[in-house]
Amino acid sequence: MDSDNTDYGFEDEDEVLGIEDGDDELDLAEPGQISRQASRPTEDFHYECLTPEIIAKTMIESIEEVNDVFQIPSTVARQLLAHYNWDKERLLERYFSGDQDSLFADAHVINPHKKPKSKKIIYPAVECGTMNCEICMSAVMPKEMTGLECGHQFCCRCWQTYLTFKITEEGVGQSIMCPSHNCDIFVDELTVYRLLKDGAVIKKYQYLLALSFVKANRSIKFCPSPDCQNAIKVSYFESRPVRCECGHWFCFGCSDCAHEPVMCVYLKKWKKKCDDDSETSNWISANTKECPKCHITIEKNGGCNHMVCRNMGCKFEFCWVCQGPWEPHGSSWYNCNRYDEKDAQAARDSQAKSRAVLERYLHYCNRYMNHLQSSRFEKKLYASVLQKMEEMQQQGMSWIEVQFLHKAVDVLCMCRNTLMYTYVFAFYLKKTNQSVIFEDNQKDLEMATETLSGYLEREITTDSMADIKQQVQDKLRYCQHRRQVLLDHVFEGYEQDWWEYLE
Repeated sequence: MDSDNTDYGFEDEDEVLGIEDGDDELDLAEPGQISRQASRPTEDFHYECLTPEIIAKTMIESIEEVNDVFQIPSTVARQLLAHYNWDKERLLERYFSGDQDSLFADAHVINPHKKPKSKKIIYPAVECGTMNCEICMSAVMPKEMTGLECGHQFCCRCWQTYLTFKITEEGVGQSIMCPSHNCDIFVDELTVYRLLKDGAVIKKYQYLLALSFVKANRSIKFCPSPDCQNAIKVSYFESRPVRCECGHWFCFGCSDCAHEPVMCVYLKKWKKKCDDDSETSNWISANTKECPKCHITIEKNGGCNHMVCRNMGCKFEFCWVCQGPWEPHGSSWYNCNRYDEKDAQAARDSQAKSRAVLERYLHYCNRYMNHLQSSRFEKKLYASVLQKMEEMQQQGMSWIEVQFLHKAVDVLCMCRNTLMYTYVFAFYLKKTNQSVIFEDNQKDLEMATETLSGYLEREITTDSMADIKQQVQDKLRYCQHRRQVLLDHVFEGYEQDWWEYLE
């Protein structure tokens, strides 16, 4: 690509920012919003936050649309929609195909258009006017018995116990079946609401229904933040950063924290690599060998190649280089190089390769972890910044005048997060001309971020306020710009297929 036509290199900071003296206004987005602006055009990518109430309302609207066509009870409509993953078009196509009996049977509901054959279920009477529950075998009054349209009835107490167990212990919502043996009819929600009295269990049941609704919709996902029951609905599925009303930013593709510019698949591989013991194995391979006799792992801690196994009962003496017995090494006729030279060279090459792989991984891992640690520390800056802002207001500054500090911490944390994931992206990247441009952008953003971090950790007094404010504003604008340049370059590389990856 012609570098003359692409703005991905370094620029003069003042020229980029266009900052003039006295320019105090900042037009900064919330953390993460710049991420969407910087990545790809977003005019067609819209999303909204759905509270539990809105989720329930959305479900009801879908049910009503089906009812307008089918003219069936809402409980049956919900079960049909759930069976077809809330795909109304697919359900309508199947409904008008002519085989309605199999449609309802597959969804485990009774066809409301056909009156079921009368099933006379005999419950042995223990006393006059009582019925025997087949679950607890207790004699109860007929009014205390209830059931589904399949005709199977049980006492209300057994129903409550059964439903509570299914909901709270097994986490079953829409697919709770009739407790009768060999009956696969699902329990409708009106029956659940009528029988259950515990508010906590009902709330859990409502959440399970909403969960099944959200899981069935590719364009809706629950917020992964703990204790948040909101969901995000997008205009179309794509791995983009989205923000819940609770304040949590996450990737809609994998539900992990927003991780631009690295793709979900490589972030998953990176986390697995960091979690398992593959790098420990690489270190062992690069720095240790096995005793040829007892095969215990030995680490060399000196320059001498004469090794003595310290394992009890072994004490085998061997050569570290060729791993042959040490005794003939003192003979004038013996040459270590003559001991299976090809195998020895292959072993040395393998060891050198393992060491190089390990060193490369540690290079990127150390920088990834460094930015992760810095990000955690800098989130604590919010508390100290709030204290500084209060002190400034006590010294006569207005609330608006001190907001630049809070915005600066927002930008700082955002840049730290981006830099952290650039090292994951770079770890899997092959060396090309485009990767060199990426590393230059990465370096410039890193230097600017460190400078901004230093400004914010500096002691701010009334006398130095004017200078510090101008420096912080200039640098946070520059950080914002360089972050956008870096992300623009990466995502254009995705679109133009520039990037080549290591296996």
